[in-house]
Amino acid sequence: MTERSTACLDWADRLRDGRSIIPPPIFPDEAEAGLSVMRELRIVDAPGSPRMGDACGQWVFDLAASVFGAYDADSGRRLITEWFVMLPKKNFKSGLAASIMLTSLIRNWRQSAEFTILAPTVEVANNSFGPARDMVTFREPDENLSELENLIHVQGHIKTLTHRNKNATLRVIAADANTAAGKKSVGTLIEELWLFGKQPGAAEMLREALGGLASRPEGFTIWLTTQSDEPPAGVFKEKLQYARDVRDGKIHDPQFVPIIYEHPPEVVEAKQHLKVESLAMVNPNLGYSVDQTFLHREFRKATEEGESSLRGFLAKHGNVEIGLNLRHDRWAGSDFWEAAGDATLTLDELMRRSEVVVFGIDGGGLDDLLGLSAIGREKDTRRWLHWAHAWAHEIVLQRRKEIAPRLLDFQKAGQLTIVQRPGQDVVQVADIICKVRDAQLLPDKNAIGVDAAGIGAIVEELTTPARNLTPDHIVAISQGWKLNGAIKTVERMVAGGEMVHGATELMAWSVSNARVVPVGNAVTINKQVSGSAKIDPLMATFDAASLMALNPAPAVAEYQIFFL
Repeated sequence: MTERSTACLDWADRLRDGRSIIPPPIFPDEAEAGLSVMRELRIVDAPGSPRMGDACGQWVFDLAASVFGAYDADSGRRLITEWFVMLPKKNFKSGLAASIMLTSLIRNWRQSAEFTILAPTVEVANNSFGPARDMVTFREPDENLSELENLIHVQGHIKTLTHRNKNATLRVIAADANTAAGKKSVGTLIEELWLFGKQPGAAEMLREALGGLASRPEGFTIWLTTQSDEPPAGVFKEKLQYARDVRDGKIHDPQFVPIIYEHPPEVVEAKQHLKVESLAMVNPNLGYSVDQTFLHREFRKATEEGESSLRGFLAKHGNVEIGLNLRHDRWAGSDFWEAAGDATLTLDELMRRSEVVVFGIDGGGLDDLLGLSAIGREKDTRRWLHWAHAWAHEIVLQRRKEIAPRLLDFQKAGQLTIVQRPGQDVVQVADIICKVRDAQLLPDKNAIGVDAAGIGAIVEELTTPARNLTPDHIVAISQGWKLNGAIKTVERMVAGGEMVHGATELMAWSVSNARVVPVGNAVTINKQVSGSAKIDPLMATFDAASLMALNPAPAVAEYQIFFL
């Protein structure tokens, strides 16, 4: 007997052909029992308040059938327990959440069972509760009390629906550690997971909220989200990657169903996603809750407003993942940054391919990042090769909570190190520089460019007798408008394909955070303008570029490097 799989290896072809990417129900009778209830629910805010069975795309019922039809009535166990659903805005997401969870409440057999819609904000909670409440309270013109009102008690002030016979509840709550703690939900739907990805501690809070499934074999979790308006982060990034891996067969998890409406990679690479007709591929409720005329008009407006607006539109209405969050005041080099990436360019690879290497260092306060960038000049081609790393004291996770999930992502990717004591970062920076020096790739002078402010600890560590580096190696790089030359040099070399970087998320984030301020005929990029979003690795890159622009010679004319 072949083991059941929830992978969908031909998902790209299915989306192109308009076929379903949702697996059929395991138990068709259970699926139909749930659908028979769900089809009768009303979409109250739609013209004429139609029944769902008359006003939704088939994908809605395919998804509901997959959820309802995963339950084995004989054993009381649900064979699939998780669904991850990512679809663009306006595809009946809130109505979908309300109808599936309300149907589950109506058909539930467990006395005093709990069902929960967990929202990241009060506003999202209101959007989710409204359709469920309206489905219950809708009345025909000749009705004093609807059939559902006789069965379900609505308490709007606490966003709760209660089954009068079973005393079971469906609660819609704005999540935090207090509201999520101790939940014993049979079914939980997490709304707008992308917003949870921006919240520090969201993963632990969601784990607490879902703990009740351990004693509820019929339980289920639905992760429902649109794409993020920034590069994915935190728990959203983790869950999205897991869903993609299950879909693509890289992870075998028959209890997890990935349903991701996104353009295939080859469509994005060919820039076909920039065509308005490609939106139909990823908007399954087109023609129902999604109006084609609206989509086309908004697409045209976003195109005319520029790349930043277009990226935002495609993220929300096309589920296109944002790599760089480009603003109108962005650094010019950011437009070309992604195309200049090479994920194989590690520090060791940079050393192997380079004839000389220089460094830039920036930042390092307790609530700041310490950025280290290396630029090597490639043998033969003389292209610039770039690598970067950053360090942060653990207190940053408390003082800069808005970026903590992203910093933890960088840590997991090996692009950032979180230290417990001041000075550990400086020692590790010096170790890396000495590694390059020992490979005879560091110039005899003008090898390490540092921000003139706050360099005392770094200079002290680098010039200790054990390090054997001298003040001649270290250069204080003037900041502000005086850095204009390096800024312009790097953007020209990135745009012209003369500079290649390691394609790290850390650097993409740093580049996207940079804001340009005109100063006379020059431009400046500084931390004050960029706000709490960090740019230290990029500033370190400009410091290194200032030295590489001097055309340094290797420490020795003839050398040979051996790598283990």
